[in-house]
Amino acid sequence: MDDITDANPFSQVPIEVTISVGRARPLVRDLLRMSKDAVLQLDRRVDDPVELYVGDRLIARGELTELDGDNAGQLAVRLTEVANLRGGL
Repeated sequence: MDDITDANPFSQVPIEVTISVGRARPLVRDLLRMSKDAVLQLDRRVDDPVELYVGDRLIARGELTELDGDNAGQLAVRLTEVANLRGGL
């Protein structure tokens, strides 16, 4: 095991990671007119990398993938780039 995480008493505490798949910048009037089944276009394509954040801090990038087997249809992220977190979050 990694000595750094073993020595840290917080290493077993769960943390929320936010996955950003893109952004949209609609006008307020267009947002107010939206209804069920409306489509909000994002600034990214399906194959573009997603970003993983803890709070405001970018910790990694990856690609969306769909799980198979018992979790078929569930989304996941395959990491392609990870920030150096040894200094902490």
